[in-house]
Amino acid sequence: MGAVEYLADRKRARARLGRVLVLGLGVSGKAAAEYCLGLLGDRVDALAVAAGAPNDDSLAWAEAARAAGAVVLFDHEDIEGAYDLCIASPGISQFSPFYASAEAASAEVISEVEFAWRESAAASRWVAVTGTNGKTTTTALATHLLRVAGLDAVAVGNIGDPCIKAVAAARAEVYVAEVSSYQLASTRDFAPDVAVVLNITPDHLAWHRSHEHYAQAKWKVLANMGAVPGATAVLVACDEAVRARIREVRAAGGFPFAYVPVGAAAGVGGDMRAACGAANAAFRGAGGRLTVALDGTVSELVSVDDLQITGEHNQANALAAASAALVLGAPEAAVAEGLLSFAPMAHRIEPAGTVAGVACYNDSKATNVDATLVALRAFLPARPIVLLGGRDKGTDLAPLVAACEEHAKAVVCFGEARERFAAAFADAALPIFGAPALEAALDAALAAAEPGDVVVLSPACASFDEFSCFEERGDVFKALVAARAAAEEG
Repeated sequence: MGAVEYLADRKRARARLGRVLVLGLGVSGKAAAEYCLGLLGDRVDALAVAAGAPNDDSLAWAEAARAAGAVVLFDHEDIEGAYDLCIASPGISQFSPFYASAEAASAEVISEVEFAWRESAAASRWVAVTGTNGKTTTTALATHLLRVAGLDAVAVGNIGDPCIKAVAAARAEVYVAEVSSYQLASTRDFAPDVAVVLNITPDHLAWHRSHEHYAQAKWKVLANMGAVPGATAVLVACDEAVRARIREVRAAGGFPFAYVPVGAAAGVGGDMRAACGAANAAFRGAGGRLTVALDGTVSELVSVDDLQITGEHNQANALAAASAALVLGAPEAAVAEGLLSFAPMAHRIEPAGTVAGVACYNDSKATNVDATLVALRAFLPARPIVLLGGRDKGTDLAPLVAACEEHAKAVVCFGEARERFAAAFADAALPIFGAPALEAALDAALAAAEPGDVVVLSPACASFDEFSCFEERGDVFKALVAARAAAEEG
């Protein structure tokens, strides 16, 4: 392509993209392909889509794309030809033969998040939220706070529209992106104005091949922030892995940008200014008030008792979102107002109704052990009856057993995972029940409960034994609770 020219009004968009390959035709792949279709004959010389396995929707899309000038190939993982740019979908592991074939055929392979950031307006600002758990709540909350403050903010990425679709609409001042390790793994120049790292615990090991690769992908969110004026990282120091990274970087000379540690080793109540001399900090202060100390200004925002979202993990999420909003100039009063008006999100310790005095909660999004550990602590001092099961991820259950012994009243093991889970709990010092599927698990939990108890679906497993996704599982759970509540009233 010769010397690279960039568009002056974009972050880092090439004036000519040349020959473009889109790898995969999921939600983000389709959005990237549609964006490039609009540039065919202008900035894009040719567009090819390696679409994976066909279905009715993708075949119909392919017909229209071919009519517009694209080449669309199905069941084609051996990439031929040469491309200037490849945009890879997050479902395709960078360690897979498919990705390797595309990499060999392309001058550059990037993720859709990277592509969208490059194409976004130079004046736009980006908040990138990553972590093993809590990303969606924090992304939604940060967007809510910025909107309350009067900023034109949109939630993108794994929540809301794909990043490139939102960028194509060109209607936002701030893009708040929930970014996964899959998306970050193929970033190159991506440089958000604010990066939030919530926690890093083992997950997605099949895609990344190791926890080390997974963690490396997460930390790429900070890689280029030193070049962004005023860039700030918000790092939840309650998490051991995040805290270890802060120590490691400080020992090596420090971050080349500002950072706000949230909490400390002692938990959300820890102030890292006192703990290690940090310049900024976010923490639960005196009287339970969420407090952010930033650039010498201390903002005492709201009491944790007044939040609609519960649990210490959500206090950390709230502090992270508040810190991001304050960094971007949101007034303290607007941030406080937004924290109070933000409601719980679906499938994340979501109130699902009450049956015979037993409060039921839907935490179907808890598809790994660490997420369930968070839910178990969210109801303190109450000890919930927890529904565990679904499609087993094969993770170590010892921490889950210990946490249930400490915090749960009883456990119901259900679905495909029930036998391994029941075996893990065989010697646990609390009642253990079994059920073949979710409906029977709810009934077993309600039968064991007394008025005033809490029942929570927080499965620590994928949903695919019985449901198409965690959302369907959560919706079915809520419908089952509603049906039993209605029968009680009838």
